[in-house]
Amino acid sequence: MQTAEVRSLVISGASSGIGLALAHHYLERGATVAALARRGELLHELAAEFPGQVLCYAVDVRDAEAVQQAANDLIALIGCPDVVIANAGVSMGTLTEYAHDIDTFQQVIDINLLGMVKTFQPFVAAMRLAQKGTLVGIASVAGFRGLPGASAYSASKAAAISYLESLRVELRGSGVKVVTICPGYIRTPMTTVNPYPMPFLLEASEAAKRMAKGIDRQVDFIVIPWQMNLVGYVLKALPRWLYDRIFVNAPRKPRV
Repeated sequence: MQTAEVRSLVISGASSGIGLALAHHYLERGATVAALARRGELLHELAAEFPGQVLCYAVDVRDAEAVQQAANDLIALIGCPDVVIANAGVSMGTLTEYAHDIDTFQQVIDINLLGMVKTFQPFVAAMRLAQKGTLVGIASVAGFRGLPGASAYSASKAAAISYLESLRVELRGSGVKVVTICPGYIRTPMTTVNPYPMPFLLEASEAAKRMAKGIDRQVDFIVIPWQMNLVGYVLKALPRWLYDRIFVNAPRKPRV
């Protein structure tokens, strides 16, 4: 398996959770990190911790123009990055019967799916020209089946998995790799509100280390932790009638 050295990378959603853990991991390896997030003050705290290694961009991944401007700036400063990680994401409970949740559906889809597209788009041409680079999308095992009470999140992650597969095939032979990462339960601010048991829960720092190992090896599809890959396999294999019966009374993520 090929191993790629990572000297520079872009991480969206880098102010907390998995994104921050990934930033820490690569910064400790000496890489230059272009950190994107809405909360600029947290990015500057990261930059103070690693002087000279962090480029801070306080942008919302829903704003394609702002992301493009950030990409133009960092390419001018450090050249085309080795890796771009589209990590920014949100998770909120949703129920279709409530009109108020339509706005929540829009927000989740815009950030988790279209935000991924808008994060990658400014770098694809430069990576094609260089005939190298890795695009990494953070999806989720929640995209394997539709989870009750989390329909927006499951739909966004299922769409992300399909989008990343399409992108991987589109870029085949170009020298640009696409890596899909599907985390299970990772201890982050996003999961602290979950009112149900979270099997195989991983600390964010450990998850980041395992993700980076897969990115370095340019594995096409990664499920972390590995136990959730087995769970996902079983879930996908369940016939619809049995899946429905098992999950109809499953605990649900709180609505906003």
